[in-house]
Amino acid sequence: MTNEVPTINYYKNRCRFNISHTNLLISLCATLPIISTLPVSALQLQVNPTNPRLGDTVSVFINLDNPDSPNKPTISVGEKTYPAFEVAPNRYRALIPTTPLEKPGTRKIRVTGDGQVKELSVPVANRKFPVQRITLPPGKSADGATEYELNRVAAFKALQTPEKYWKGAFLNPNNGRLSTGYGVRRYYNGKFAKDYYHRGIDYAGADGSRVVAPAAGKVALVGRVSQGFRVHGNVVGIDHGQGVVSIFMHLSRINVKEGDFVKAGQLIGAVGSTGAATGPHLHWGLYVNGQSVDPIPWKTKTFP
Repeated sequence: MTNEVPTINYYKNRCRFNISHTNLLISLCATLPIISTLPVSALQLQVNPTNPRLGDTVSVFINLDNPDSPNKPTISVGEKTYPAFEVAPNRYRALIPTTPLEKPGTRKIRVTGDGQVKELSVPVANRKFPVQRITLPPGKSADGATEYELNRVAAFKALQTPEKYWKGAFLNPNNGRLSTGYGVRRYYNGKFAKDYYHRGIDYAGADGSRVVAPAAGKVALVGRVSQGFRVHGNVVGIDHGQGVVSIFMHLSRINVKEGDFVKAGQLIGAVGSTGAATGPHLHWGLYVNGQSVDPIPWKTKTFP
């Protein structure tokens, strides 16, 4: 009889182990179908245009499948990082500028989001830019900008306001013919301007003709010759939001003040020849994340 007790206890303990082990297996099997049916988070990317040229603005769209992701996606090209702004629920967009001073070739765009990292290879095609020779009269040298002028303009071009003010394609700011295109390289008074390219487009508008805002935005810069704007002349800068700004130079008249919100097509000034200008014309420069890009594509298509 005494020998039966440990035998019984042995079988009881073994039975408890088997029951516990079985329950564990049942528990695991029950959870497996739930795990397998969870949605797999995927970082979805889209680039537009797919075949950009130097001077184009490249849009990178990022779709995040995880609505609970606490962080915005990050976008970088080499050592430069570009802000991504939400344009729809879980959909972000970053704008990457290209310029005539860059070399053509493949750009490696690195995107991080949803705990994933993806790299895109975007080919940027070459583009030939014409060379122009400009003779400026005494006192209108392109090298004569004041420190105040340069600091104000630099701060304006660096704006990255979170709000997006523009909507649809941009308008022509003046009705004059296009006299000088974007990206032109120049000689000033016989001297080649190194690392220079025409950062915008010129309209040969008549002196005093209307200048309007090409898109909605907030007036973030108003400068006058009397304040030391020797090169830009009388100038207006509009912040369109999300790193996109427009600058209008050589004005004869200014009709807005800093802080004003303007609509597309609203009068902001008049064509003139103030600053480093050889005659009446309007210079419109469009900057994306601090770099001058070609405004023409912004007039022919919509950047969401």
